[in-house]
Amino acid sequence: MTKEIIETDFTDLKLLHRGKVRDIYEVENKLLLVATDRISAFDVVMKEPVPQKGAVLTSLSLFWFDYLQDIIPNHLLSANPDKYPAACEPYRESLRGRSMLVKKAEPLPVECIVRGYISGSFWKAYKKDTTVCGFKLPSGMQESEQFPEILFTPSTKAEQGLHDENISLERMAEILGREETEKIAVTCINLYKKASDYARAKGIIIADTKFELGRYKGDLILIDEVLTPDSSRFWPADQYRIGQGQPSFDKQFLRDYLSSLDWDKTPPPPPLPPEIIKKTADRYREALERISGKP
Repeated sequence: MTKEIIETDFTDLKLLHRGKVRDIYEVENKLLLVATDRISAFDVVMKEPVPQKGAVLTSLSLFWFDYLQDIIPNHLLSANPDKYPAACEPYRESLRGRSMLVKKAEPLPVECIVRGYISGSFWKAYKKDTTVCGFKLPSGMQESEQFPEILFTPSTKAEQGLHDENISLERMAEILGREETEKIAVTCINLYKKASDYARAKGIIIADTKFELGRYKGDLILIDEVLTPDSSRFWPADQYRIGQGQPSFDKQFLRDYLSSLDWDKTPPPPPLPPEIIKKTADRYREALERISGKP
């Protein structure tokens, strides 16, 4: 396994984008996605890495790409650096276990969010008005309660440091067209159903998740990462209790710690104690082990 990586500097490759977690390079009209060990909370990237976080995200995405490919094709070409283009040769050991060579698709201009349980921003909005994102929800729902039916709730894509905004299906239809919107919604709900049924059998509730879809040669494909603790809320099923927030296999532990500090949630972030980093890393690894069976 590669050492901790906060930031890559592959000088022979063309860097397209440095996100909160991933560094994206262009190689021979393909994309090289490199999952670093950076972690963000409240849209602020922490200074310390979380050991092997990038490897966990990559392994989980690879598992789900394989498991869900009967529903929609995905962008994966290879995750083996030995099979990457020659330009990647000097960086192969850094790439091993934390990278994917993928098709260069055109991302959709919306985030595709699927929700099975009421939590997070949706719960906050529901407490103010039972109609959220155009969905008229039952009155009297409790925090973390399962929805009567799975919801597809798109959002805008915000620039880094800003927050995405939930939009209605009608607004999405204005952006992409009604037929395309309906196709995307059905596809994402089917992805969620298959994944959540599998995860539940492994003792994990997928409360909600964000899918990234794009177009490649005219076809809709699944891109970016998929069903990781960075893009989903994973709850341990044996600890699930309606009416409260849930323990989770993601960075909620980190968020809770940061919320206990006198910090205004803007850069620079506070330093993280070693025990917080270790417990966060342990939660990520446990999610991978439960879902994929791999340590």
